[in-house]
Amino acid sequence: MSLECVTVESGDAPVGSVIWMHGLGADAHDFEPVIPMLNLNAPLRFVFPNAPMRPVTLNGGAEMRAWYDIDPGAPLAGQADIKASTAQITEILEGEIAAGTPASQITLAGFSQGGVIALELGLAHEKRLAGIMALSTYVHDHEHLAERIGLANIDTPIFMAHGLMDPMIPLTRAVTCREALLGLNYQVEWHQYGMGHQVCPEEITHISGWLNRVYG
Repeated sequence: MSLECVTVESGDAPVGSVIWMHGLGADAHDFEPVIPMLNLNAPLRFVFPNAPMRPVTLNGGAEMRAWYDIDPGAPLAGQADIKASTAQITEILEGEIAAGTPASQITLAGFSQGGVIALELGLAHEKRLAGIMALSTYVHDHEHLAERIGLANIDTPIFMAHGLMDPMIPLTRAVTCREALLGLNYQVEWHQYGMGHQVCPEEITHISGWLNRVYG
C-alpha cells in the first residue's frame, strides 16, 4: 500500500530531496512549518509521508499513525512493522529516483519513530544517499545492527540530535546508539539540547547548516 505524502519545495528547481518521517501519533504536516525556518543555500524538495494507522500497545491499543507498534514489555515487538514501513519508504525513495533525483541527492530524515525508520533504511540501503537525519530517536535493535547494514552509506553524513530531558526516549539510549554507529565507522554529527522530546530553534539552525553542507 502506497503512503500518502505532503510535498513542499523550498524554491524552484530543487537540487535534492529530503524524505522526512514524523513521530508517533503525528502526521505528514508535523514538520511542514519547519521548512520556512530553514536557511537553505539551495532549494530542496521535502517529502513528508503519512504513517499507516495501527493500534499501539503503549497507548492501550488505541489506533494512531505509527511506523510500528511499541510494546514496553517486548522492545523488539515492532520488528515486522519496521520492516514493512522501511519497504514503504523505499518505494517513496525509488519514486524520487525515477522522477530524476539521484539517490546521492536524497536525504532520509525522521523524528522519534520516524528517525528509527530513517536509520534502518539509510544504513542498509544499497545506493549511496546524501545524508541521514535522526532527531530524538534511536537505532532499533542496535546490538544486531552490524548484521543489517550495507557498505554503500558508510561515509554518508549522519546528523543526530537529542534533548537532555527527553522523557520519551532517554538520552542514554540515544548515546548508546550513537556509540554503536561510531563503532561501525559511521560519520555521526551529534548535538544535544536542553529540551524534552521536541525540536528547538537552535536545533533548526544546526539542521540548516548540516543540510547546506550535505547539498553544498
